[in-house]
Amino acid sequence: MACMKSAFLALLPVSVVLAADVPDLQMINRIKNEAFKNSKVMDNAFYLTDVYGPRLTGSANLQSAGEWAVKRLQEWGLKNTTLEKWGPFGRGWNCTYFAAHLKEPEYAPLIGFARPWSLGTDGPVSGTPVIAVLEKEEDLAKWKGKLKGKIVLTAVARPLTMLTTAQGRRFTDAELQAEGLAPDPSITSPFANPIPQRPGATPGAAPGASTSGAPGAPPNRAALRRFREKVNQFLLDEGVTATIAPGRAGDFGTLMSEGAGSEDPKRVIPPAAVALTPEHYNRLVRLVEHKQPVTVELDIRAKVTDPADSFSVVGEIPAQVGRASGELVMLGGHLDSWTGGTGATDNAAGCAVALEAVRILTAIGAKMPRTIRLALWTGEEEGLLGSKAYVKHHFADPEVMKPTPEHAKVSAYYNLDNGTGKIRGVYLQGNDMARPIFESWLAPFKDLGVETVTIRNTGGTDHLSFDAVGIPGFQFIQDPVEYSTRTHHSNMDVYDRLQAGDLMQASAVMATMVYETAVRPERIPRKDLPKPTPKREDN
Repeated sequence: MACMKSAFLALLPVSVVLAADVPDLQMINRIKNEAFKNSKVMDNAFYLTDVYGPRLTGSANLQSAGEWAVKRLQEWGLKNTTLEKWGPFGRGWNCTYFAAHLKEPEYAPLIGFARPWSLGTDGPVSGTPVIAVLEKEEDLAKWKGKLKGKIVLTAVARPLTMLTTAQGRRFTDAELQAEGLAPDPSITSPFANPIPQRPGATPGAAPGASTSGAPGAPPNRAALRRFREKVNQFLLDEGVTATIAPGRAGDFGTLMSEGAGSEDPKRVIPPAAVALTPEHYNRLVRLVEHKQPVTVELDIRAKVTDPADSFSVVGEIPAQVGRASGELVMLGGHLDSWTGGTGATDNAAGCAVALEAVRILTAIGAKMPRTIRLALWTGEEEGLLGSKAYVKHHFADPEVMKPTPEHAKVSAYYNLDNGTGKIRGVYLQGNDMARPIFESWLAPFKDLGVETVTIRNTGGTDHLSFDAVGIPGFQFIQDPVEYSTRTHHSNMDVYDRLQAGDLMQASAVMATMVYETAVRPERIPRKDLPKPTPKREDN
């Protein structure tokens, strides 16, 4: 009889055999009730966006948002709440006023915003713009001595096509099924991601993931940066009044654009730089090309501040039962954003969900033998800077890979940073050992669309900082919704593009994963410790 029982057990999935990984359905029911009937996730999002957005690293807005988050955590009873410095970061930048107008041939307001780390205009300025596309060395020679006092249009018109597909979408069953399959091991990138990417995403990165500092970035990025630096110095030397560029993507009034300068104090601070929606930019180009009278007026109040430290928001639910192991479960997202909108889907959404997850666990009185540590990162948009610095200080420096004692005490880190879409599963980052555990824990969320546990990797956001030193770090699969088409780094990245039901679902999933990890007798299994990765010179 015992042999028959053993044979039967051998046929069962690992998640069924291991009682430790059977989900606590009573606790999950309590988590869902709190998440769906008493949600505060949209209240969190309101403060992070409408009140404190945008939140560029180094800005006054980010500082205020961090202080608000600490206060909110304290109200919920979390301990060791602080703004933990990780700096130095670099220059700050604050824009307190922006106006752009077409004055002739007919008046029209121009939709746009000032690009970070560029100068202001020191009051209203106006003039007839000139088209000067500066893409190679010969262009600099061509325009030398011809741009003093000019407002420069830096690109040709960007053709726009008729919209024939919906801007918002969710993953189909077929796409998720494909994502759940292991990739062909013969391909160059063993964990490449076939799900459609946002514009400019790193190959293998999930929709919505930031590309700054991510593995797989184009090999010529250093050369491109050096040339941009040369262009910025040229614009300063020539005495250009301001530059205007179209968004790198977007249409229908949506403008996707990023910085003109850099937080690096060694880099040039360019003249006032404006990004306009392509429709409005294209009109300026056509007017100039047709030699029509055209006058543009700009008024930008922007200030570049001295380099200073940045911070991570940190708070804890201390371990309350069981052995005093000092072990941790971590969760978070990045608090910083770009400046066109209010940083809603990138990434107030992830921060609001992480905050809500810890609120849920405190509200239901969850008792756990591991400490829960929330971290909201800054400097993510500039290269995962905050999470990298935190991991280096607390756990290990990936350049030498000598773990600290605290390294062994972290069971897992869970990250949310792919927009407002509901969670559809999780990326294992090549960690086969976690598959049966996560499949079991996520089974109660199948009716909420959570089914896909994939061996694949996803890049470009803060879980990579943990994975880089051998700590299990995971990013969830999320529906793309409007991330790549409307909100990513755009003027439309605002509260109204958030999906309340999706964020409530994500909060319940994240709270469950954190709780189950915190009460599991053993840590989440780990991959082999990575080899040291000496710093790559990228000048």
